[in-house]
Amino acid sequence: MTIRPVNPDNPIRLLLAEDQELVRTALGTLLDLEDDFAVVAAVGRGDQVVGAALEHRPDVALLDIEMPGLDGLAAAAVLAQQAPWCRVVILTTFGRAGYLRRAMEAGAVGFVVKDAPAEVLADAIRRVAAGERVVDPELAAATLAAGASPLTARERDVLNASRPGAGVAEIAGKLYLSEGTVRNYFSSAIAKTSTRNRTEALRVADERGWL
Repeated sequence: MTIRPVNPDNPIRLLLAEDQELVRTALGTLLDLEDDFAVVAAVGRGDQVVGAALEHRPDVALLDIEMPGLDGLAAAAVLAQQAPWCRVVILTTFGRAGYLRRAMEAGAVGFVVKDAPAEVLADAIRRVAAGERVVDPELAAATLAAGASPLTARERDVLNASRPGAGVAEIAGKLYLSEGTVRNYFSSAIAKTSTRNRTEALRVADERGWL
């Protein structure tokens, strides 16, 4: 059931974090049309989120996942520590089960894909502001189906260290491991993700929320 606006004189204060200026502007304009919403801050980088939250004290923050400086999931985790009054909704084009799991672990209480209808987003914001958790039921089911991560902490470290396309020697130096040990961790991660190489292993682990 849709939660209707209850007090336009005390609107829900919103923080938007989206790196694409056109999308950020359009979203802000759309939300400002709602009588019970007030967009109090809009930023284009993840590392600007916490500062904006501390300055403007929003009730709800809408965070994109992929942003420069700090991704939305990492920003959500920092917000949970430094601005606990601000409830986080992840708003993204990436409707993957893995992202949902990571978002919830980071402290987000809502997950909405960008192609959702405007009324769905508005409803999610109102529910979150009212203290509810809003999660797409299909994504929730997919997250449960993906299961817990089979990767060890070191296997996750090695996969994460390979993100910029780093070579084995570079990863070994960064993690203070031998090159042979790094290769062993890659082999194990590849086997556990049922993939053919470390690039595929990283992709699968990312999509399933194992990193």
